[in-house]
Formats: sequence, C-alpha cells, structure tokens
Amino acid sequence: MAAQLFKWLFVMLATSVGTTAWQQGAKGSLIHPLYVSVTEINHNAADKNLEISCKIFTDDFETALTKVTGSKIDLFNPKDRQLAEKQVAAYIKKHLIIKLDNKPVNLEFLGFERENEAVWSYLQVAGVPAPKKIEINNDLLYDAFDQQINLMHVSVGGNRKSTKLNYPDAGASFQF
Repeated sequence: MAAQLFKWLFVMLATSVGTTAWQQGAKGSLIHPLYVSVTEINHNAADKNLEISCKIFTDDFETALTKVTGSKIDLFNPKDRQLAEKQVAAYIKKHLIIKLDNKPVNLEFLGFERENEAVWSYLQVAGVPAPKKIEINNDLLYDAFDQQINLMHVSVGGNRKSTKLNYPDAGASFQF
C-alpha cells in the first residue's frame, strides 16, 4: 500500500500536465493503472557531457527485466551486483536511443542506485558540444506495461523542455 501511495504522490508531483493517477474501475472501484518513468537529460557545457538519469519504480523495472532475462531480478539486493549492472545497462541502452544533431550516440552506463521505491540509473555521452537538436526514442518498460508513461526533461544551455510519452508513442524531438 505504501508503494502504491508513493507512486501516486510521485506521479502527481512529477507531472504538471494533469494526468490522473487513479482511474475509475468496474462498479466504481479505484484501480492503479499508472506506470511511469522519468528521464532527465542535461547538457553540461563545462564538461561537454550529456548527463542522463532515469528514475524507474523498482517493482516495475524488475518486472520488465525478469520478462527480458527469464530470471527473477532483485535490484534492491542483487545477489550479483555486476550482473545486475550489465542487465540494467543493456535494458536501458536498448530502450533509450538518443541522436544529437541527427547523429546516433553511444550511451556510457555509469551505474544505478536505489532510492526509496525507485531505481536511478546514470548514463552519459562524453565530449559533445551543445546540441541544437536532440531526438529520443524512449520505450522504457513498454515491453512490460501497455499503460506506461515516460516523462522526459531535457536541458541545454539553461533551456529546459519537457514532454510526456504515452504507450505506444516512443519518439520525441527537442530543438535548442
């Protein structure tokens, strides 16, 4: 129950676009159909790095990883941390594709950490000047949940832009 409440509060705070976290189910009961991730992309002009962080609820992420790998995944207490890192990195790199100024980039996985009911994953693209255009294909957790919502916040040169992708929509483009 606490995890569901946390998800609801997180979504209400994370989305300023009016998404309703609870929907009316059969005979007036409330159901929890919302699955959400948040991806933050920031261009660090001083280091010329694109810094990427993805926040995904742990239970949802474990469900998707288990489905892909065929074995139970525990991201809070992994038995083999290196294997968990490889699985998380492979999953995110497959489901988060970024192009800068029409050129695909290779995401470098830095690691992941847990925070309450969520997992933060960190990636970067080193040595890139400030892009004028960022294209993103983000279908994180679409293979596990057809109600998935992926929020994205992108910042370049102090200019922040955001969008929301609802399953099955996966593509977004930002001009700076």
